[in-house]
Amino acid sequence: MFNFDLKQNIIYIFIAIIIDFILGDPNWIPHPIIYIGKLINIIEKKLRSKFENNYKLKRAGALMVVIVCMLTYCIPYILLRFALINKVIFHILNVIIIWTTIAAKSLDNAAMEVYNSLKKEDIEDARVKLSYIVGRDTKELAAHEIIRADVETVAENASDGIIAPIFYALIGGAPLAMMYKGVNTMDSMVGYLNEKYKNIGFFPANVDDIFNYIPARITGVLMCLSAFVVNGSITESFKIMIRDRKNHKSPNCAYPEAATAGALKVQLGGTNVYFGQVTYKPTIGDDITKLDYKHIKKSVKLMYASEILFVLIMILALIIYRSLI
Repeated sequence: MFNFDLKQNIIYIFIAIIIDFILGDPNWIPHPIIYIGKLINIIEKKLRSKFENNYKLKRAGALMVVIVCMLTYCIPYILLRFALINKVIFHILNVIIIWTTIAAKSLDNAAMEVYNSLKKEDIEDARVKLSYIVGRDTKELAAHEIIRADVETVAENASDGIIAPIFYALIGGAPLAMMYKGVNTMDSMVGYLNEKYKNIGFFPANVDDIFNYIPARITGVLMCLSAFVVNGSITESFKIMIRDRKNHKSPNCAYPEAATAGALKVQLGGTNVYFGQVTYKPTIGDDITKLDYKHIKKSVKLMYASEILFVLIMILALIIYRSLI
């Protein structure tokens, strides 16, 4: 049996973040999220074949949550148990697992590919690049809509892909961080309100909301505190975040999006198209500055600043805690 140690977890997280800064998600390493996605596909097909009506499909979604959570936690836990035969292997494996849950560099690369296309005024390529990272339809988006979508994605995924896995790695080690990624991947695949997914995706979407409740708010605060790195106002960022925190169908997404909008002095939200269906979202932020492709780079900078600030706060909290005991 092994115990999760706060100091060790912070060290693992710190090393994992450095590796992510350097390597990101290299193609030559099989990524666990790919296999989690395949697992969810298999589970969904099996459940749909056995549960046909809407009520049963909703219960099937609950079963999917249990299976995915159990497997994504237990597999890394068992691997770490076996790794205890050698402390060096155990420490390395912890770092590797946590590293695969953090997506700062890959989010940076994906967002900046859209930025580079817009900079070259290649809107068709920008639409294609954007379609890789958002759920909305991108084929007919104008340049300002592409920019808005990219900035919103960076803001939302700063929570889902960076702060949340770090948070869960901190409190529960690598297995809990991986379980979070399982929940989040499940939501991104089946957590939609359209006809196909609204029943089987009901529990996955709601469980993801629960898991992201604290990390989304932490991300919003971190972004507000980091507003100065993009020449924004910390006070105004907090003002916008508090004012517009409910301007989203998700109970969580508006926190990082509103903090980003406040820091960049732009307006986000509005009408989107998902799977051919028009969805209106309330606006977030004030239209002080017109959206420009340069705001994409600024949103990435804000994302990195928030991640670094979170790590610094963790280290400072540990130092204070150690000095008091």
